[in-house]
Amino acid sequence: MFDLYIPDEVSPAEAQARTSHLGIGAHQDDLEFMAFHGIASCYQQDGAWFSGITCTDGAGSARSGAFADKTDNEMQAIRAEEQRHAARIGHYSYMAQLGLPSAAIKDPVSRGELVDALEQLLLMTQPEVLYTHNPADKHASHVAVFHAVIEALRRVPPYSRPKQVYGCEVWRDLDWLEPEDKVALDVSGHPELAGRLNACFVSQIAGGKDYGKAVLGRRRANATFYDSHSVDVVDQLWFAMDLTPLIEDNAPEVEAFVKAKLNRFTKSVLSGLTPSAS
Repeated sequence: MFDLYIPDEVSPAEAQARTSHLGIGAHQDDLEFMAFHGIASCYQQDGAWFSGITCTDGAGSARSGAFADKTDNEMQAIRAEEQRHAARIGHYSYMAQLGLPSAAIKDPVSRGELVDALEQLLLMTQPEVLYTHNPADKHASHVAVFHAVIEALRRVPPYSRPKQVYGCEVWRDLDWLEPEDKVALDVSGHPELAGRLNACFVSQIAGGKDYGKAVLGRRRANATFYDSHSVDVVDQLWFAMDLTPLIEDNAPEVEAFVKAKLNRFTKSVLSGLTPSAS
């Protein structure tokens, strides 16, 4: 079931129009982990607003402890409220939860409902920067959302598309990307906000997955291992692919786009195995 939540209770039209940064994720908590760069960039800023779209209903999440006996319907309600709570803490412009089953969005035949919904929200929001999943993610629902976002963006008139589209790491990091293919997003600002947002998703933490600690650990590891020949300038980074070429004129096919990055990685690794001429 579609749920539109606006923390400061302005009209939907105003909440959409003022949005400068938009995150589109598969599950409740994906945005806070992968799109924190956008959340932090807009936090307490007069001229910038972050909004979020979560595509699935959260019914299939892992659960244990206090949540072990919760039904799928109960988990949907719990996770939806956790996402609204994060929107309040992060001062989002709006938070839209589409409530679609994961199975429906993973099936290319039934994914059209998601693409249609995203197209309408993109037309009304028209963000400058967009964050979503990347095509090399190993979670099938994340890859499905990636495909839906790109298809929806290609339907939007060019003048209404974001200027920048980032495909962010979650279930598989992007440290393997070559430097020319990797975008390093500085997520070191507002550490207290990051901690509060991560803690919103109690059903996942108490349910057996402490994503909050894992995300902070990856951010710090990314910063430390980013460059072996220079001292750290920032202490937290999140990696992304620049997906903007996929929505421009003469855009490559997704498979060719990803294959080019894999080939550069392969070439880099193999070249390191070849003895250099003395």
